[in-house]
Amino acid sequence: MTNRFIAAHQAQRLRPFMTADARLTGGEGGMLMGADAIIAAFEGQFSDPDFVTYERTSGEITLDHDGLRAAEHGTWIGRWRDQILGGDYLAVWRKVVGQWVIEQELYVTLTRTDA
Repeated sequence: MTNRFIAAHQAQRLRPFMTADARLTGGEGGMLMGADAIIAAFEGQFSDPDFVTYERTSGEITLDHDGLRAAEHGTWIGRWRDQILGGDYLAVWRKVVGQWVIEQELYVTLTRTDA
């Protein structure tokens, strides 16, 4: 679902998928603290005419013993008109009132190519 909102450049539609205090470490190591900062960063990228999209591909999801937290491991790719970045990610999800929301994400950039 979030891949679709990112491809459509609809940053505000991502908010329900995050805790208010969500944290995101970007592929180059920068840290964003809170859903507001994460949404603002997406909006900034969406206003870049060279930005195309990000896409995550889940590889493995592991639940905790209570079934209330999960670790999602996978790969990601980011596309701009002039370059493509990619790598691995880990997303930590928490079940809140029956809905899964992201509390933390870590992206690691491992590849960079010219588009």
